[in-house]
Amino acid sequence: MENPLDRPERPRRTQKPVAGRRFYDSQNRQVTPKQFRPDRQAGLGDEFSDRPARPRGRGGSDNQPEGSERRFGNDRPDRGGDRPPFRERDDRGGRGGDDRPRFNHKPAADRSIDMLFGLRPILEALNAGRTLEKIFLLRGTKNSLVSDISELARAAGIQVQLVPVEKLDGLTRKNHQGAVAFVSPIDFAPLDSIVSTLFEEGKVPFLLLLDRITDVRNFGAIARTAECLGVQALVVPSHGAAQINGDALKTSAGALNLLPVCREKDLRDTVRFLKDSGITVVACTEKADEAVGAHEIDFSGPVAVLMGSEEDGISPELLRLADVKLKVPMAGQIQSLNVSVAAGIMLFEVARQRVTTEE
Repeated sequence: MENPLDRPERPRRTQKPVAGRRFYDSQNRQVTPKQFRPDRQAGLGDEFSDRPARPRGRGGSDNQPEGSERRFGNDRPDRGGDRPPFRERDDRGGRGGDDRPRFNHKPAADRSIDMLFGLRPILEALNAGRTLEKIFLLRGTKNSLVSDISELARAAGIQVQLVPVEKLDGLTRKNHQGAVAFVSPIDFAPLDSIVSTLFEEGKVPFLLLLDRITDVRNFGAIARTAECLGVQALVVPSHGAAQINGDALKTSAGALNLLPVCREKDLRDTVRFLKDSGITVVACTEKADEAVGAHEIDFSGPVAVLMGSEEDGISPELLRLADVKLKVPMAGQIQSLNVSVAAGIMLFEVARQRVTTEE
């Protein structure tokens, strides 16, 4: 029987690089191992000694004949040996003209300059009466500062959300200490004060209530249309509403700096208060039987238009409290309108009747 140990050794195969494979050293620089480049071995003469190492495969151009051109899918000729296989690194460690790191694990820069981070600064801002849009607290943190922030925010009607540390790290790269807050660019006004002032000055109230409008650009567009058509105040809930930030101000074309915005804890209590004050609440919903303009409804008196969210419209609780329910007539196949467009149609009908009454 043949002894397997007596078999002659097989000749080793020449190693070949895998197509598209890249090799990097300890400093994350691209290199080409010598076992894949026999023409770069030491002792082969001076012909290749001063030539820089270049990778084979998809990254380099050594496989092409001298002076030949390769063409890609867009018929763009390749420059052959003149084009480097990769961008050279500059003195700062980055690639030529690009300062971004190769592996970017850091969060993006702060997206808003109106941001507070840290427990103590947020607590001092609440004590000073600054208008905060939303507060994010690290989930599971229990100390006196967190308790004080939660109590003051609840009393002021500011939304507090408990989030994991990854959420806070994504908001800011600085030492947030488990607390991040967004400062509102506007100051909210009390609704009861606005209504009483309008009646005292002899004006007819024209208000707009937004039930859970979450898209910032929709909110800004609605505010712009409302200010143009004579709305005297905009009412939003303290929870579940769009954040009033720079995008909202830009979309509103500055209307949010002119139009008073009221933030209420419960819109159901707000609707009851408006009805008790003699203001007719008109809900715009596709579930209504009557359409705008089908029957002449008097909007020349005190009116508050109620618009619903982008997803499910007006909540059933608010819909039952409304005095009038109207829908926008549509003849197309989609049977759906953007909430900012529907709000513009409803507000225009009220403004049209008021202009006709004044004439």
